[in-house]
Amino acid sequence: MDMSELIDPFARMVEDACTPAAVRAVEEGGDPAPLWSAFVDSGFLDALVPEEAGGAGLSLAQLVPLFAILGGRAVPMPVGETMIARALLARASMDIPEGPIAIATGSGAVACGTVAAHILSGSADAPVLTAASAVPTGVHHDVDGYVSGVDGAALRPVAAILRAALISGAADRVMEMTVAYANERVQFGKPIGKQQAVQQQLSILAEQAVAARVAAAIGARGGLPPRTIDAALAKHGASLAAAQIAAIAHAVHGAIGISEEYDLQLLTRRLHGWRLADGSERYWAGVLGALRRAAPAVPTTDFLRGAA
Repeated sequence: MDMSELIDPFARMVEDACTPAAVRAVEEGGDPAPLWSAFVDSGFLDALVPEEAGGAGLSLAQLVPLFAILGGRAVPMPVGETMIARALLARASMDIPEGPIAIATGSGAVACGTVAAHILSGSADAPVLTAASAVPTGVHHDVDGYVSGVDGAALRPVAAILRAALISGAADRVMEMTVAYANERVQFGKPIGKQQAVQQQLSILAEQAVAARVAAAIGARGGLPPRTIDAALAKHGASLAAAQIAAIAHAVHGAIGISEEYDLQLLTRRLHGWRLADGSERYWAGVLGALRRAAPAVPTTDFLRGAA
């Protein structure tokens, strides 16, 4: 399958439906139904659902570019989560409900919990679906929420891979915005992007954006459900990159970057949130360390390639 036939129409749909104004409207408590309807009508929500269950039967690796597009547009709805949830429910021969589905993994607030209709917990083999009842975090314009009474720790690997892919997409968009700003902002008679110090920071930003993209691809290489080692490598790498990318972007932009009317903060706020969601880099470093200790006979290069 030519992936451009999948990626291009999805990118156009997301760009048209999820404008910065639409993102802000949902964050400010507006009705998310119109935005959600665009994803329902697109048919992409069943991309991961097996063909025998009426879906497209695509692999997790094939969905990573779509997840990245969602991240690059700061989509304030659990679209990627719903794609994953619908696939897991179909594989378990369970009814698939209408409406957005968030995934509770027991690690902090549930991403997009306050705009979800359902919460998925349990495991990949035995998913559990409940009605959403999330408590807002209290953070300004945050759509995440706290959910109690569910156990979704077994879903943390697949949620972490989704988060890594979202980070990679946001990272690419932040890099584009930062490079463009550096080439437009004139100081002392020339664009700040011509200054060696700024160029050095932009090169690091680009390096970290690529690192996040590679990390997301590693996470999805084993399919659905993913292996823990792949999830750990993906989320650890992407979370490390997220912090550096956000810091450099704001350093280059200066004061304008943190202003509410400027779109950069829509992305950098999510980079920080996704970095922590479903386990931070510290959490996944611990998981990697435990896995490494459990396979002392495997050479490190083979371990990182996923041989363990």
